[in-house]
Parts: sequence; structure tokens; C-alpha cells
Amino acid sequence: MKKASEYRKHAEECRILAKQVPEGPQREQLLEMARTWDNLAKDRDELIRKHPELALPNEEPGD
Repeated sequence: MKKASEYRKHAEECRILAKQVPEGPQREQLLEMARTWDNLAKDRDELIRKHPELALPNEEPGD
């Protein structure tokens, strides 16, 4: 499992790539991937808030 900050980094990478691709299915796929990574980050933050014992070393909610 990764930290939420890593998930957010992947989301940003997808958005950067999407800007470089012409409008169309590939861009939409990248933007959907970014939304998925953002949702994973949100879910991870919620999990750590509810169960801090599951946090990775140096991981804080919203990290």
C-alpha cells in the first residue's frame, strides 16, 4: 500500500500527460485515471484518520 501523497502524485502525472494528448478517448482515459488516483488518496486519508495504527512510517492524513 502507498501513502496518499503518492496516489496524488500519480494523479498529477496523469493530468500532465492528458494536457499533452489531443482531445479524445486517450485524454479521457488519463483524466479518469487521475480521478481514480485522487479517490484512492481520499480513501487512504480516511482510513488513516479512522485507523492511525495502519499508517506507514511518517504518514499523516492529508500527507
